[in-house]
Amino acid sequence: MEAALPLRPPSVRTVGDRVAVDGLVVDDAVAVRLVHEREEAGEDSARLLLDAIEIGVRVLDREQAGANAEFVRTEFEKQAREVETAFGERASEVGERLAKQLDEVFGPDTGSLSKALERHFSDDSSGSVQQRVRSLVGEVMAQARQDLLQQFSAADGRNPLADFKAASLAMIKHAAEQQDRNLTAMRDRLAGLERELHGLRGEKAAAADLAAERERGTAKGRTFEEAVFDAVEQIAAAQGDCAEPVGDLTEGGGKRGDVVVAVDAATGPPRGRIVFEAKDRRISRKKSLEELAEGLDQRSAQFGVWVVPSEEELPAGVRDLREVDGDKLFVIFEPEDGSRVGLEVAYKLARARVLLARDEIDGLDPALVAERVELARRAMEDVRRIKAQLTAATTAIGSARDVLDEMAAAVRARLAEVDEAIAEALAREPEQRVLRLGG
Repeated sequence: MEAALPLRPPSVRTVGDRVAVDGLVVDDAVAVRLVHEREEAGEDSARLLLDAIEIGVRVLDREQAGANAEFVRTEFEKQAREVETAFGERASEVGERLAKQLDEVFGPDTGSLSKALERHFSDDSSGSVQQRVRSLVGEVMAQARQDLLQQFSAADGRNPLADFKAASLAMIKHAAEQQDRNLTAMRDRLAGLERELHGLRGEKAAAADLAAERERGTAKGRTFEEAVFDAVEQIAAAQGDCAEPVGDLTEGGGKRGDVVVAVDAATGPPRGRIVFEAKDRRISRKKSLEELAEGLDQRSAQFGVWVVPSEEELPAGVRDLREVDGDKLFVIFEPEDGSRVGLEVAYKLARARVLLARDEIDGLDPALVAERVELARRAMEDVRRIKAQLTAATTAIGSARDVLDEMAAAVRARLAEVDEAIAEALAREPEQRVLRLGG
């Protein structure tokens, strides 16, 4: 706003926290127009002027503050540049002085520290630390060797090994005598074991010859199925039954079963049938029971027997000579063993079950049959356990002979060491005598 020439000088002053204006004339076109519009509208034009003054002074105040801030920023940047320049010059000067001082102390050729290290630790310097330490260690070691030689050369109480040498010789002599006694006892024991071993070998050979004589049909090259048939046929013939190999014959729509026994068929019409399934490998319990059931159905049999050569081939959870479902039985038969007692027990139980099912035998108690079969099964377990113990004993005796041979060799080696120690001690005795005489 621009003020017009007043009729009298305008007066602007502060009164407390207010500003008093007197005689001020405004000729601003915008202000005149706004006041004129307020007057025509009948509104308070003084309020308009007050608002205009308040708005204007705030704008002026902000402009003034911005100008002051710009001035301060400009001055700060100027001072910062001056300080940075001065600091850089000072740092460069300090760096040069520090580099010079470091070179004087740590320089590789002229530094005081390098010269001091060269003087105290160089191999070429006679006064270096390592040269002095080497000389001192050499003197101490020479003196120690001389003192040690004199001490151990003495034959009196000054030698700490005098008692040890005497005790060692006594101990060696005692150990030699004890080893000799032990070796003599060991030889006697070895002779006894050899005699026992020869006796067991003879018994084993006799048992093997007897088994070979009894079971010629199970010679090397025959299958497990054929061995089972031979054994079952011999058992059946003694009972008046007829055994027949049917592994390759189709009957009832299938070929399940390897041997079929017709009970009492040798003297008349058969009273029933027993089917034997021979397996030389392990099959699951479920699968084996299914195959036995199929064999019973296809061969029109009343009882089925599952035969395996060892306990490892029995299905999981099944024990030897255990009945399942009242018409199935699992048994172990080892052809090479020469014994068919287990198979005979299984055969007798199966035959009794077939006859009991026909109700043709008066006075036969099923509970009594089951009791006798259980006793036979337990007896079979005892037989197998004793047989395993005998086998283990034979093996242990053979192993004991090897161990005794090794022990005898170790004793001989220890005796050789004793002889060598005594020989060395005797060889040093003349030298010790010379040293004692010289002392």
